[in-house]
Amino acid sequence: SGSQAGRTRRVNCTIRALQLKQQRDKLKQYQKRITLNLERERSVARQLLRDGKKEKAKLLLKKKRYQEQLLDKTENQISNLERMVQDIEFTQIEMKVIEGLKIGNECLNKMHEVMSIEEVERIIDETQDAVEYQRQIDEMLAGSFTEEDEDAILEELNAITQFLSSTEASPVKIRAKPELVAAS
Repeated sequence: SGSQAGRTRRVNCTIRALQLKQQRDKLKQYQKRITLNLERERSVARQLLRDGKKEKAKLLLKKKRYQEQLLDKTENQISNLERMVQDIEFTQIEMKVIEGLKIGNECLNKMHEVMSIEEVERIIDETQDAVEYQRQIDEMLAGSFTEEDEDAILEELNAITQFLSSTEASPVKIRAKPELVAAS
């Protein structure tokens, strides 16, 4: 349900951002119309002055001035809308980052539940102990065997390996020959 609420908030933010962008675009279109209208009225005012219609030219210039003020307000409104869109988009990014951090935190907590720090340290200690024990055995055995002993060890290792691979290949039990058992 928390995930659903977060998704709903994101959708609402996206819709608001889209509405603000549409409003901004309409204001820009309005701004273009006013700008074109201002240019037209300026040339009409010049023509009225040439024709000696000073009062009509003055009235038209007042109207032009009012439209210029509207144009400034429109420009400010467009800037405000763009700031609001940026704020919404930034908030959406923040929400995604926070959601990512929350998921990462949940994963870490699950990992801690599965394996505590003490467990990890114990495993590391056991591994180090096993490595140290193997090193000690290697040191004790180093140099105490002749080349013949080494060959005999390798031969026995190969025999055991072959025996194991033959028993794994066929589940039938192999009996030792009586004369080999007696000889050993």
